[in-house]
Amino acid sequence: MEVIKRDFSPSDLFPILQSHGIGGCVAVQADQSEAETEYLLTEAVAHDFIKGVVGWIDLRSPNCEDRLNYFCNHPYFKGVRHILQAETPEFMLSESFKRGIKSISAFQIPYDLLVYPHHLEATITLVNTFPEQQFILDHLAKPDIKNGKVKEWESKIKELAKAPNVACKVSGMVTEADWNSWNKETLTPYMDVVFDAFGAHRILYGSDWPVCLLAGQYKQVYDAVTHYCSKLSKREQDLVFGENAINWYKLSV
Repeated sequence: MEVIKRDFSPSDLFPILQSHGIGGCVAVQADQSEAETEYLLTEAVAHDFIKGVVGWIDLRSPNCEDRLNYFCNHPYFKGVRHILQAETPEFMLSESFKRGIKSISAFQIPYDLLVYPHHLEATITLVNTFPEQQFILDHLAKPDIKNGKVKEWESKIKELAKAPNVACKVSGMVTEADWNSWNKETLTPYMDVVFDAFGAHRILYGSDWPVCLLAGQYKQVYDAVTHYCSKLSKREQDLVFGENAINWYKLSV
């Protein structure tokens, strides 16, 4: 983990985005604290290329709605995420967590789902419980790419994609593969599944930078997705690489 054992700032990312012709990004929480959410919002104000922030609040807290009201008054607060991959599948179906999701619905912002394949059954139940709430699945639900496992994950993804209120972020794949030997072809079966299940109108490109540096440079991640998407129409590529993020996160660009 040494490669990411340091501070990363917007000044590290900006030249990378520029070199790939990317005009903006969404910063997503990595720490379960409001302090980090405040920090990310401060950086968004200071750097025009950060178009939005997906932050964290305690959805199980009795004052969840008050905290949502506070953060949603900030122009760059665009979504909420809790690191569900660290919880049991039952966590997201608890009454206290569902109350938090219900509160989010009133503010019309998406919830980012960070889960593993063994969470998908509960995830399907959750998204169908709140059909008016938009959800964005991060990292394809982190399939076991390293060991080539597809089938069970694929069946759950197809079931999840039946819910029209769910989009999928094509991101985080390289760190689920063998860090030292993955290539574009390694990722193809997994992108096949989500593009077939969700369609280009519900797919968002994500870099997972700087965590992706564990397994590859930004350019390698970006090239893998652009190579796959080269077979899509120009319209579909525009959706995947920008318009879907603008629409789902309600970004001002």
